[in-house]
Amino acid sequence: MKQIAIISGKGGTGKTTITAAFASLAKSKVMADCDVDAADLYLTLKPSIKEEYEFRASKVASIDKDKCTECGKCLEDCRFDAISMDYVIDPVSCEGCGVCFRICPVEAIRFEEKISGHYFLSDTRFGPLAHARLGIAEENSGKLVTLVRKQARELAKKNKLDYVLIDGPPGIGCPVIASLTGVDLALVVTEPTLSGIHDLERVVDLTAHFRIKTLVCVNKYDINPENVRKIEEICAKRSVGMAGKVSYDNAINKAMRSEKTINEYDPESKVAQEIEKIWVKIKSGL
Repeated sequence: MKQIAIISGKGGTGKTTITAAFASLAKSKVMADCDVDAADLYLTLKPSIKEEYEFRASKVASIDKDKCTECGKCLEDCRFDAISMDYVIDPVSCEGCGVCFRICPVEAIRFEEKISGHYFLSDTRFGPLAHARLGIAEENSGKLVTLVRKQARELAKKNKLDYVLIDGPPGIGCPVIASLTGVDLALVVTEPTLSGIHDLERVVDLTAHFRIKTLVCVNKYDINPENVRKIEEICAKRSVGMAGKVSYDNAINKAMRSEKTINEYDPESKVAQEIEKIWVKIKSGL
């Protein structure tokens, strides 16, 4: 079983579109949507949810008015101003630090786990999918990413599948690190813009830090050939291979509106063939 993470230094580079295309090309795989803060792989894969589980990874405080003596200690020590003057804790403002729970002299404050999101095991027309939805303003997305990846690996082992395709989140933070840990290859999808180049450098430095084999794909390469050359120079300087380039094509937008991958919608198109060549190179690189 080989794990492939498709990531990007910034949002909007086409990472999920390419992941969905890979899902239609790979023969024996499970997909994992690890962009739990803004999951959208399901829009193309249209999963049928088979199993749903609660994700609990944080706590919230509440005050038992029958026990509370209104001594004011919690009001003084709450750094987040989450406690009102009538001793009610705002669950949105509460950061779950637990200070009020620990200092209350009459043990009037409860500190309980809350549901932070849900994760799912689903079937799609391309095979099984592990995905999740983090609650609004919730944290611990890195833990949820780790959980989704664990479910995907177990599905792959159970069904004797060859690949785990991970649609990772953008950036270089905790959720990205959780998506990358232990993978066999990272494909970084970038675009030939100034922000794309800047964030490409950051994410390639991240994969180098964890000694993960990395390839780079330039999406919409034909909108700025000069910046493509800069990307190639950056990759050469860091000894990072180029997986390939994908041209700008309105067929991608039409495929998305049809809820299909580009390789389903128009397999003979130039862009579909470019993505297929990248998938072949990734397989050979593994």
